[in-house]
Amino acid sequence: QVQLVESGGGLVQAGGSLRLSCATSGRTFSRYTWAWFRQAPGKEREFVAASRRVGGSTDYADSVKGRFTISRDNAKNTLYLQMNSLKPEDTAVYYCASSTRVVGTTTPAGYDYWGQGTQVTVSS
Repeated sequence: QVQLVESGGGLVQAGGSLRLSCATSGRTFSRYTWAWFRQAPGKEREFVAASRRVGGSTDYADSVKGRFTISRDNAKNTLYLQMNSLKPEDTAVYYCASSTRVVGTTTPAGYDYWGQGTQVTVSS
């Protein structure tokens, strides 16, 4: 069993920054990939960024490259998403997720545990 709890969402103006946190607990030793997804009203859940336990490799969606950074504090068992230069199109509910998979981790189907989500709203 794995538990994920997101926090840090809010309302910001375009160009501003937010840092999302995902506190993790439970049987996390079998988790290989940790990721952030987002879902806007009327749209499908989409991949944002992923971090892998072995090797420290990261993946980013093209829409957030150069603006968002995924990181992990292993001592605190917490996953982070630093979001800079925010745009109105970044507005969505953001979810953290975990997977035992090594590959095929840029789609929601690859993840078996999810947080409750945190709202991010970016105004013009």
